[in-house]
Amino acid sequence: MRFRDFHKNIKIRIIETFMSRFIGSMIFPFMSIYLAVHFAKVAGLLLLINVFVGIGINFLGGYFADQFGRKKIMLFAESLRFLAFLTMMVCNSPWFESATVTFAMMTVNSICWGLAGPANQAMMIDVSTPPQRKLMYSITYWANNLSIAIGGIIGAFLFKDYLFELFLALSVASAVTASLVALFIDESYSPSETELTAPQHVKQLISNYGKVMHDKLFVLFTIAGVLILSMEFQLTNYIGIRLSEEMPSQPFLFWDIDGVQTMGILRSENTILVVFLMLFVTRIPHSLKDRTVLVWSCFFFSIGYAVLAYSNNLFILFLMMGVLTMGEVFRVPVEQSYMAAIPPDDARSSYMAFNGLKFNLSMLIASVTVTLGAILPSNVMAGIILTIGLSGTIILKMISPELDRRKEGAELKQNQDVVKAG
Repeated sequence: MRFRDFHKNIKIRIIETFMSRFIGSMIFPFMSIYLAVHFAKVAGLLLLINVFVGIGINFLGGYFADQFGRKKIMLFAESLRFLAFLTMMVCNSPWFESATVTFAMMTVNSICWGLAGPANQAMMIDVSTPPQRKLMYSITYWANNLSIAIGGIIGAFLFKDYLFELFLALSVASAVTASLVALFIDESYSPSETELTAPQHVKQLISNYGKVMHDKLFVLFTIAGVLILSMEFQLTNYIGIRLSEEMPSQPFLFWDIDGVQTMGILRSENTILVVFLMLFVTRIPHSLKDRTVLVWSCFFFSIGYAVLAYSNNLFILFLMMGVLTMGEVFRVPVEQSYMAAIPPDDARSSYMAFNGLKFNLSMLIASVTVTLGAILPSNVMAGIILTIGLSGTIILKMISPELDRRKEGAELKQNQDVVKAG
């Protein structure tokens, strides 16, 4: 299966996501520095406010997309995001500067991500077939990593002196994105037209997420996902701190590198390998079942990060990063294709909104390990990190038969829908 075989909506979403993330990666990873300069004492609190606003709006976005349709919510969010970026550009121009308005627009951007995210993910599921999804998610993951890697490098050189120009580019990219959604994306889900009052909407929202919480398979799958994903954040949290404090300078090629530089090289190795391996991983023929691939990839992923949490040997660190990256590139498309099979048609955005909490909860676990790392020795922390990863792997192993049944049921229903439509 090739890229041109995908539904038009999928191709446009991948292209515009690559473009917006490429420009965004030049700016948003460095906005914490911007806030620290202008709001020194409360920068951390402002970032925290942004996170919680995004979480709250994420649930509303999931509900609205199921109630009113995916395209309407996405178009509203992208249009609002364009206005926010345009305002940020004006407020960081050579003629006018306002850090307060810039932060307010950062919050608006968080609101837009919360609104559009569940609708976007649900639409990708709506217009794809189960056999397409592993390749679709592989391409999406590859594009995201490539855009973030290139954008981050360029942003590191341009952010300080060319912020206005970066916001100008981001505004143009956002305008193009909104235009693509308005003109070229088709609505993928038409909900039943029932007018509800505001109290009825609140009741329906609570009912929707109550149903999500009662889906035991989905809840366990999300918990496992949180535990596995928290491994990734260890590199820039506990592992990065440990390397900076414990690792002595060692010869690498023509230089001596310390722990901080080692962490940077490990991150680059991971990104480069993901971008490279994703080009080939979906083309590698194998007879293994998806659940076998998922469980074993999570196992090696966890082992790799546990070793990184303990070893100071450069060769072992680079080798384990290669091992865990292999686990990552095999895990992500299979995990996401399972995720796509779990939600019912009329609640996909609500499920995607709840699933979006994985990022925030994983960050919370990573923060806890940093606190524990200040007290416990590295061998104990490596054991804790391994336990976290293997706990998620064991949960996936336990629920994998039910995941297969849910996936087979989704495929059967979709085939029946195609026959009826024909």
